Amino acid sequence: MSGRIARPRLTPAYRVVLALGGPVMRPWSRLEVSGLDVLPREGPTLLVADHDSYWDPIAIGYAARRVRQVRALSKSTLWKTPLTAWFMTGMGHIPVQRGVNNDEALRVAIEQLRAGVCIGMFPEGTRSLGRVLRAHSGVGRLAAAVPEAAVVCVRTTGSADVVRFPVRPRVRVEFYLPSGGPLRPGEDAASFSQRLLDELREGAPREIPGRRRTAARYRAALRSSTGGQ
Repeated sequence: MSGRIARPRLTPAYRVVLALGGPVMRPWSRLEVSGLDVLPREGPTLLVADHDSYWDPIAIGYAARRVRQVRALSKSTLWKTPLTAWFMTGMGHIPVQRGVNNDEALRVAIEQLRAGVCIGMFPEGTRSLGRVLRAHSGVGRLAAAVPEAAVVCVRTTGSADVVRFPVRPRVRVEFYLPSGGPLRPGEDAASFSQRLLDELREGAPREIPGRRRTAARYRAALRSSTGGQ
């Protein structure tokens, strides 16, 4: 028998996106990956990540490509055009609308999780843009609904620098198991989500993305929201 590990099954759309994003991640972004051994190759898995840049999902997907496909809850506006809708659906992502009840999206995510899929979630719900955001309860709700699911965290740093040409970024993706373990007896969904986010941010300080003008606009908005502090 061969000792080779079978490659994971990736959908065609997922393969195309990784093929396009691959050169950006490596060699341009000098991607470094650690802790990948904690990500199960099969079975229900909840992958929880910090979010500062649009490049985070690409970095995580590329880092995990030899282990398994990640299907994420993503903002519904990515389905607005036929082409992006084809890719998002083809990659198995689940649309989420901001500011409204997303019980249907969570129901779909729970069904897929129970079927053995790896579901990726950003507990902050959006890019931080340097802000301190509270975790949404969705991560905890999925963990409570599918207690047999493995919970894995993944930190991404350096992704905010990907577009700052000619300066080359150094993107690091770190997979790890939460130090406090999975959902504890009596721990509510919101508290669990916040616990994971706090640990993520211990090793992934909030970053402001974008090139000079865009980053300056985000910094100005951040100063305004914090009273110039």
